[in-house]
Order: sequence, then structure tokens, then C-alpha cells
Amino acid sequence: MTSNARLDHRNPLVFDTHELGRRPGALQRLTRTINAPKDFGIQGVVGVPEGAPVELELRLESVMEGVLVTGTARAQAEGECVRCLEPLEMDLEADFQEMFSYPDADDRGRVKTEPADDAEEDEGRLYLEDGLFDLEPVLRDAVVLALPMQPVCQDDCPGLCSECGARLADDPDHHHDAVDIRWAALQGLAGTMSDGEKDEMSGAEAGVDEKQEK
Repeated sequence: MTSNARLDHRNPLVFDTHELGRRPGALQRLTRTINAPKDFGIQGVVGVPEGAPVELELRLESVMEGVLVTGTARAQAEGECVRCLEPLEMDLEADFQEMFSYPDADDRGRVKTEPADDAEEDEGRLYLEDGLFDLEPVLRDAVVLALPMQPVCQDDCPGLCSECGARLADDPDHHHDAVDIRWAALQGLAGTMSDGEKDEMSGAEAGVDEKQEK
């Protein structure tokens, strides 16, 4: 069995199931607004800022082996467009469902009389602790899955100019004149020549032309 750290009922993400009871089929609906914890999202990409409001709608259902929690979280996420690097905001809605098992019941809801032989069966399972459960790890996973790995400010964001870094959405006609690389070296050479050298070359070309005429 996975042992949880001692849960604190004052934590806004810790919920009490005592009122629900253990009668299979019993239902309880809860709504709660919490402040987003730290690093709530995809770190360095997009997420809900620490302390921002997160609205929770939960449905708690008592079943044989524990409490089935189904819910939706709504918040506003912030990040940076991966194309143009501008700040962005987006509405987040994350759905989740998780089973929190009774520590004294097996998969069929029967009271355990002996420790389980296979510890792997309990790997990854979440348990109620004195009738309490901590929603934070479930909520974190749901938020990460609901957020885009590559957020954009708009679906057709053209991004930045690869040559100068200008934001193309601000200037749809932005472009750079293409330079033929075969002439670039000659243009650079011409730019470094002095006026005297240009005159000498012009004179030499004129002399060649005169000889050709004769």
C-alpha cells in the first residue's frame, strides 16, 4: 500500500469524505475555488500562475473499494507563443477522474485480512487517509495534459522574420530583397575600391576598346 504523508484538512486541496459515508452509490457534489500552487503547468512553457484562482467542480461517489472522484478544473493559463515569443493567455479546462481506495479494502471492496503478497498491485494507487484525500497530484497531471506543449497566440501566427526577427503579424508585407550570392562578393569588392582605382579601371577598359576598333 502506498502510504501518504499526514494530510492536513486545512489544505484547500485536501477533501473530507466522512459526510459521504461508505454506502456504495452515495453521491456528493462540491465546488471550491483555490489558489494555484507553485509550478502549476508545463514549467517554462505555459501554466497557471501561482496564486491565480482555480475553480473546481467535483463529484464524489462512494463505491465498494473507495471513493471515485470525477471533476473539472477551470483557470486562466499564461505563457509565451512559440512562434512570435509574445505573451499569451488562454482559458484552461481540465477534466479528471481518480479512484481513492480505502486502505483496508481490496479491489473488490472486501476488507483485507492479510497483507498483499504482490506489492506491485499497490504501485501507483491512491488511498484515503482517515477519510481524507489530496487532490493536488491528480489535478497537476490533468492540467499538464490539458495544456498545449507548443502554445501559440493564434493558430495562423506567422512567427518572426528569420533574417531580422521582426514580428510578421505586425507587418504582413515585410520582406527582404534577395541578393544573388554569386554577385555578393563582387558587390563587396566594388564597395571597397577607391574612386582612383575605379578611374584607372575605366581608363584601361577604354584603351582596350580603342585597340579593338583599330
